[in-house]
Amino acid sequence: MLDWSKLPDVAAVALLACAFASVARSSNTAASKIWLTAWVMIGLHFTALIFSPVPGIPGILATIIALSALTWAGILFMWASVPYRDENSSRWMVGTFLTVNTGYIAISVAGPAAAWALVPAAVLFGALPLALTLFSMRRFRHPLRWAMTLFYFALAAFLLAVQHRPDGQGLALNAVLFTIFFSCCIHFLCLYRRATAGAFVTIAGFLAWASVFVVAPLMATFWPQVHIENEVWNLPKYVVAVGTILILLENQIEDNKYLALHDALTGLPNRRLFQDRLASALERARRTQAQTALLVVDLDRFKQVNDTLGHHIGDVLLRHVAKVLSGRVRRSDTVARTGGDEFSVILEEPTSREEARSVANSLLSLMEEPLQLGDHLVRVGASIGIAVFPEDAANMESLCIAADLRMYDDKHGSAALAGQLSLEGGDSLPAADSFAVSRFPPCEMSD
Repeated sequence: MLDWSKLPDVAAVALLACAFASVARSSNTAASKIWLTAWVMIGLHFTALIFSPVPGIPGILATIIALSALTWAGILFMWASVPYRDENSSRWMVGTFLTVNTGYIAISVAGPAAAWALVPAAVLFGALPLALTLFSMRRFRHPLRWAMTLFYFALAAFLLAVQHRPDGQGLALNAVLFTIFFSCCIHFLCLYRRATAGAFVTIAGFLAWASVFVVAPLMATFWPQVHIENEVWNLPKYVVAVGTILILLENQIEDNKYLALHDALTGLPNRRLFQDRLASALERARRTQAQTALLVVDLDRFKQVNDTLGHHIGDVLLRHVAKVLSGRVRRSDTVARTGGDEFSVILEEPTSREEARSVANSLLSLMEEPLQLGDHLVRVGASIGIAVFPEDAANMESLCIAADLRMYDDKHGSAALAGQLSLEGGDSLPAADSFAVSRFPPCEMSD
């Protein structure tokens, strides 16, 4: 006889998996793919439960598949939230969990004929994770790894204590499932330390899911007259589904915010974020009566690199310049890409004109160092304009204009002395000609 009452659950999980796949497609992260696989396992769990009432070996196999798919789903959820997932020992640990859980479930469901294997199977729950943790301890240590090892060691002790009791098999299987989904709760709590709806709903859902395997046996033992529909026990699954979808949407929103405020090529703040940070820096300087310096850095021969070596080499150059600028300033300062080959640096307090000049001179020296770009050795200089608030300007727009004009003065003054752009192999390019253009300063936005 087939249990068709599980068919609505199969349909519901299938719809949730489709919705999850639609949302996860745009994120396309490793975690979202693992989550999707876990929801497929949940669908397999409900599908196998339809066939579990069938007598004989088919029913036993269906029950093993149903319980194994549920444990696999929990382990996949747990692995997706492991912060050290790329660590080789992490893959071995996941394989260990999958193996020992599946093996124990198969032995438990197989019946009295396999009862002799319950003790070694229970021992493996604690022994294998502990051995793997100790083996990888010299190269890798993490508190979460030790927490999971202790959880499974405690699970092994509990299984050895209860599995041979008359009602021991049910208690043992519930303990296995509780450990898995409580571990999911701990992993998500460690990974998503943020006060968002998605994180809260998912963590609460996993906690409720784990509690099912404690509350249900207790109610069956002490309050057998109370009947609760199976759909109630399945609610935590759908809570977790909603929570994970919310997490994906929240991540996409955060990614969109980041892309809107950062340069895609260099990862530096773009013009919009630069304006916001400069306005905040000037406001802090006004309150504390301190100084803030603005440096406008413009590469001298970037166009020649682009035209001669190609735009892909120009992109490599821009990323290199971004790293050089970011590595020279303090964490409290801001480096932004405010134009094609133009960067702006905000030096906040404590700062002074002398310190700004010192930073500018060191940046000029770094820019003059030869750089290996592919097969070519390139030397690209820079022109830098410095403006200090409030000495040079009393507001953001005037400060930007002052720094921009001084950068152009430096560029025009050095153009006559500029050498040639050297390329490996003896080729050379003429230095950039002096030019005059009309453009918006780095802080000004066009309509």
